[in-house]
Amino acid sequence: MKRRLQIVGRILDAIAGARTLCVVGHQRPDGDCIGSQVALATALRGQRKKVLCWNQDAVPDKLKFLDPHHIVTTPRKAARLDCVIAVDCASYERLGDLQPHLANRRLLINIDHHASNTRYGDLNWIVPRSPATGELIHRLLLQAQWPVTPLIADCLFTAISTDTGSFQYPSTRPSTYHTAAQLLTRGANVAKICQEVYQSYPLSRVRLLQHMYNHFQLSNQNQIGYFWLRQRDYARTGARPDDSEGLIEHIRDIEPVKVACLFEELAPDVTRVSLRSKTAAINVSDVAVQFGGGGHGAAAGARITGNALAVQRRVLHALKAALNGQPH
Repeated sequence: MKRRLQIVGRILDAIAGARTLCVVGHQRPDGDCIGSQVALATALRGQRKKVLCWNQDAVPDKLKFLDPHHIVTTPRKAARLDCVIAVDCASYERLGDLQPHLANRRLLINIDHHASNTRYGDLNWIVPRSPATGELIHRLLLQAQWPVTPLIADCLFTAISTDTGSFQYPSTRPSTYHTAAQLLTRGANVAKICQEVYQSYPLSRVRLLQHMYNHFQLSNQNQIGYFWLRQRDYARTGARPDDSEGLIEHIRDIEPVKVACLFEELAPDVTRVSLRSKTAAINVSDVAVQFGGGGHGAAAGARITGNALAVQRRVLHALKAALNGQPH
């Protein structure tokens, strides 16, 4: 605990000495990424800092309620920055197109909860036991004694809720509920968050879900469930890539399935692989690392270059080996 407080103190000292800051997140941002970014950027602006908040990709529609002031933007040109703070991003490469825009910086701070984090920052605060980066941002604000406004509370509650599967994943700890309770006392609107995040989906996503149920496959005695999303599937359903968020959970929830896998075509020779495990015996982060990715034991992913069918064959082989307890 003492060491953890020391790194937070160093981060706060660095922030205090910076005038121009930029909060950045990973490609295809999720609730933890956007919630952490907007909460931290809002808190920093409350301290009268000049703050940019950049992502390669736009805020998903269902998360736009967290960013009413349109803080998150896509950069048009590089800027001179005293400090860059990356949140919920396991590797520098996952910043995607942001990388060249961040070259003119003095300091890079890396705040994350992925065990696979490559510790690419000048200051690294990595807590794999934390179920969400949003929980770390909450600790940072408390130690700094900065106000947690209702908007910040909404952002951080959403970050924690989405990355714990609504407090269902094994990563959920007693401290997670304690943090959630504190955020409720600060004005987090749970009814609104649930309505926006879990109960409001466009018709296009339902069509994508229908496609998934019609085309998913099972292997290895029904222990592995997998499906493909190709560019033509998005075009046919009118869906967008962020509409696919959470579809994999429907396959993981099938009773015999122990590991679910989504193969998503990003380009003819680039496949985004998402992995989910519902047993502690299978660490999908270990599988993702084999392909240059990473994540958590129960949720991980990678981007793999190569022939699509060859990628599928390699990933399924690695998953079968993990199921059978074979060495990598």
